[in-house]
Amino acid sequence: MRGDSRRWLHSRTPRNPTPFDQCYNHLVNYRRAFLPGGTFFFTLVTYQRRPILSTPDTVDLLRNAFRYTLKQMPFTVVASVILPDHMHFIWTLPPESSDYSTRWRLIKSHFTRNWCAKESISEIASRVQKGEKDVWQRRFWEHLIRDEIDLTRHVEYIHYNPVKHVLVKSPGEWKYSSFMKYVHDGIYPPDWGGNGKIPECPRSQKDKGVEDEHWME
Repeated sequence: MRGDSRRWLHSRTPRNPTPFDQCYNHLVNYRRAFLPGGTFFFTLVTYQRRPILSTPDTVDLLRNAFRYTLKQMPFTVVASVILPDHMHFIWTLPPESSDYSTRWRLIKSHFTRNWCAKESISEIASRVQKGEKDVWQRRFWEHLIRDEIDLTRHVEYIHYNPVKHVLVKSPGEWKYSSFMKYVHDGIYPPDWGGNGKIPECPRSQKDKGVEDEHWME
């Protein structure tokens, strides 16, 4: 499983990973769910929605940051998508671990150190005092995946995200996601999501309408 994550890291044109990605339900009631070995959806956003992740070189820097962090603190990537100003991942942590915050801190700091654009230096006093650069929003959002239905919904959300943001017409056209890995593994047909619709996924009554919540970006 860890090897699947590294296949993604070593391919220059995302031949994307085994899943890492996705969501967090209530931004107002912001809290962390710590569950050893859990599967989580994450959303990370660049500072002021700057399109930092819009070139192959910056995506490669991000892969290097993942490569570095995986050596320090392993995890499994279940699904992923990287867009110019934000990204979604689903991770599964090792059974003995619940510390995704340190993993994300390592990834973000490694990327920032190696991304040397002058415009990344902050002009905001509070960020200068903390030695921060204008690369990432300080917070990230996470959602604990509850069951298979929840996992399916979040994986599909990740893979359809570039179409939702009108970057491509079908998920297979977007290079920086795990979609083609899922096609290669026989989970999706190559034209999945290309007609503007994605298959209905079973959900509980409790979950109806969740796509309208503002954390789904």
